[in-house]
Amino acid sequence: MGQITSDTFICFDLETTGLDPVNDRIIEIAIVKFTLDGFVESFETLVDPEKQIPQDSIEIHNITQDMVEGKPKIQEILPDILKKLAGHVIIGHGIKLDLDFIIQACKRFDIPTMLTSCRYIDTLRLARLYGQSPTNSLEQLRKHFNIADEGAHRAMNDVVVNIDVFKYLSQSFKTTESIFKRLEKPIHLKLMPLGKHKGRPFSDIPTEYLRWALGKDFDQDLIFSIKTELKKRNDGHRFHQLANPFSEL
Repeated sequence: MGQITSDTFICFDLETTGLDPVNDRIIEIAIVKFTLDGFVESFETLVDPEKQIPQDSIEIHNITQDMVEGKPKIQEILPDILKKLAGHVIIGHGIKLDLDFIIQACKRFDIPTMLTSCRYIDTLRLARLYGQSPTNSLEQLRKHFNIADEGAHRAMNDVVVNIDVFKYLSQSFKTTESIFKRLEKPIHLKLMPLGKHKGRPFSDIPTEYLRWALGKDFDQDLIFSIKTELKKRNDGHRFHQLANPFSEL
């Protein structure tokens, strides 16, 4: 890999019946091979999940049962999808979940895949590093960068927006390798990104809640940010004890 401007990437997005890669199923996939100069090729299809789509999922993506009937089943198109994803850095927003869905589908049908070791860049983490958007959802980033609205929350629409977001977020990097190098390290978050304290500075969140959150399976950036805040409080408590000669009385 040389300059980021000369590299080719793959951006893909899924719509699914839910958020569990083991028990939920893919109902739409969109893939775009691109460079920073433009699209090279694209692919999209609805997928028959062979199970009922829950109403709460339909309300998000507007893909109904009758829309997926007669569409290809995932096992029929997986080999072609894997070929399209192979050989390039994969870009996506919260991309690990999408990759997990593909990997689980491969396991279900005993289809070999190298995706477990593929190289990917999560634009959610790049957005955290950028740190200037009020929140880091794809929709908020679209508004922040004044990117055209692609319409309904569907796989290809999200891919098109995601590519534009990636172009903005990657501007401070000269090479793709320099992005990988920076993302090896955890990112210190300013605000709690989820839960009942979502949007609050870590300094405002009760210690008991931070300790509880530390035991959860959160991503490396959130765990690092929680540990950093707890260490700061612990160090502050020690300093107070050292500075106060009566603290042990």
